[in-house]
Amino acid sequence: MNLPAFRNELYTDFSTPENRAAMQAALARVRNQLGRSYSLILAGERIDTAGKLTSVNPANPNEIIGTHAKATPELAARAIETAYANFSQWSRTPAADRVRMLVRMAELIRERKLDFDAWLVLEAGKTWIEAEAETAEAIDFCEYYAREMVRLSAPPSVVQMPGERDEFRYLPLGVGVVIPPWNFSLAILCGMAVAALVTGNTVVIKPSSETPTVGAIFAETLLEAGFPPESFSFLPGSGSAVGDILVQHPKTRFVSFTGSRDVGLRINELAARPQPGQIWIKRIVAEMGGKDAIIVDDDCNLDSAVEGVAASAFGYQGQKCSACSRAIVHQRVYDSFVEKLKARTEKIAVGSPEDPAKAMGPVISAGARKTILDYIAVGKNEGRVLVGDSAVPAEGHYIPPTVIVDVESKSRIFQEEIFGPVLAVAKARDFDHALSMANDSQYGLTGAIYSNNAAHVARAREEFFVGNMYINRKCTGAMVGAHPFGGFNMSGTDSKAGGPDYLLLFLQGKSIAEKLT
Repeated sequence: MNLPAFRNELYTDFSTPENRAAMQAALARVRNQLGRSYSLILAGERIDTAGKLTSVNPANPNEIIGTHAKATPELAARAIETAYANFSQWSRTPAADRVRMLVRMAELIRERKLDFDAWLVLEAGKTWIEAEAETAEAIDFCEYYAREMVRLSAPPSVVQMPGERDEFRYLPLGVGVVIPPWNFSLAILCGMAVAALVTGNTVVIKPSSETPTVGAIFAETLLEAGFPPESFSFLPGSGSAVGDILVQHPKTRFVSFTGSRDVGLRINELAARPQPGQIWIKRIVAEMGGKDAIIVDDDCNLDSAVEGVAASAFGYQGQKCSACSRAIVHQRVYDSFVEKLKARTEKIAVGSPEDPAKAMGPVISAGARKTILDYIAVGKNEGRVLVGDSAVPAEGHYIPPTVIVDVESKSRIFQEEIFGPVLAVAKARDFDHALSMANDSQYGLTGAIYSNNAAHVARAREEFFVGNMYINRKCTGAMVGAHPFGGFNMSGTDSKAGGPDYLLLFLQGKSIAEKLT
């Protein structure tokens, strides 16, 4: 199957009147669909249960986005058994057919891009620009993995031994459990699910309880794109009720997870313990967060550094595993940087994400807001609050962008993942000290350095221990194909989503040697 070369999806330019009007129309269309009830989908069967999961608008918690049937433990076990029974047929579907379905999936999301954007604005609290970037990334995952499957479906060449015909081929693994996060409820869900499906695996998707409606619409789009009902199930539900069952089931072959460190470690622990009847070692693909740092060297373009830090720290309210939560600044430029950062942060407009003039919306939930505010209270005793007392809307889960300066490297707000709009700023004596502080973390996901010192940049390339490092640019915004994404240490299994080895995580190699007569 021939496909044109991969190109990243272009973003919609909302500065043009026609695009702004189109987005407003999409928000109106989606708002007319709010409050609907959704069944769970078990290999094509629509099932309603007594338990319900209600999703609300974080900017207006009184507004219900959708009500979802919650899976029971019995349904979770049945979903795995059904996926196992259907694996044989789906895995034998020609790779070219699976690729065609995935290309069609990309087309459908592209056709409905603004509607997906609108769902993300209303259910996840994303600004227009953040929602657009996420929907474009979902399209990119579909297009990129389609081309990767074309590449991998052609048997790679191997050495031919004298008197033999030798070959090597890739086989799908089996039943996969896909557990996406709420902060990228379309893009990361899409990337994990379609990677497993296009490689020939059956999957059970357990969406985040915070953003199940986007997941339900994604599941319907899979069916419309041609993925057979038997290839996947969609099971909203709590992790405590069904998550452990999905992970521990002996017929689960792999788990693809994105979320917190603690949940990821628990999944890894549960999956490592073999169950009665289990005949394989389960594979875990996990991305588990970060405590990402940006180093500001003494010779850099300070205005660019301030812009990169602010964008990385406060984009989507700091609710990204790649967000900058630590700025480490050379002492020679520390005071100037802090002054400029204060002015830049105070310009950030906080309010309803439906308003394109707002740069920051709400955090995802009341629970998240409380956790973040508790960390800010801790930070007040560990440093000096530079910015953080600005007014925010009373209704909704809003927190102002908060900068805490003069922070020591062993403080809690410098070491612990907060997952909100809170930035800790620390002073470095020199570049060695800055690099040491940047690496003083249990995480290793993203990082950036602003510097014009070639020797310092060269050292950062080798010694800054993160999976995604950026030079003189922000530490968020990884692009599929260009910046394969995944980190080290407690940031996960370095799975490198959107990269040339990602699909191999859902495949296993088989070597075949035939003696010639």
